[in-house]
Amino acid sequence: MEPTRQHQGAFRVAGLAVRTTNREEASPATARIGALWSRFFGEQTAASTPNRTSDARIFGVYSAYASDAHGAFDLTAGVAVSSGPQSVAIEAGDYLVFTAQGQMPQVVIATWQRIWQYFEAHPEIVRSYRSDFEAYEGPDTVSVHIGVA
Repeated sequence: MEPTRQHQGAFRVAGLAVRTTNREEASPATARIGALWSRFFGEQTAASTPNRTSDARIFGVYSAYASDAHGAFDLTAGVAVSSGPQSVAIEAGDYLVFTAQGQMPQVVIATWQRIWQYFEAHPEIVRSYRSDFEAYEGPDTVSVHIGVA
């Protein structure tokens, strides 16, 4: 399924964050993302985050990219907020949106593999590497928004 191109307005997300790389995530010994999500749900971070907006979705925000898909990045597991010192910005701009439905986290992993393959097959489409995000609409539905130039 081809992604759709959408313009996204700016918004902010607050929650828990880690810094990692795709290479580190490929090894169970160094992976951090699974533990981040376990902590997010275990500590009921969504319910305790101040300044929440009416947007009920849960987000995974990729930001502070060191370079590209091979460099370090921050991942914030959180909820939309109106403000806050620990929040991260989703930049306004154009995004390619990849949607998927299925069992978590396998469907998210498969979607990211699809995203990497898509960009390898379409070098004319340039990722911005400013902010990307996963929006979880429900327990088995995700849309991954990839910022493009």
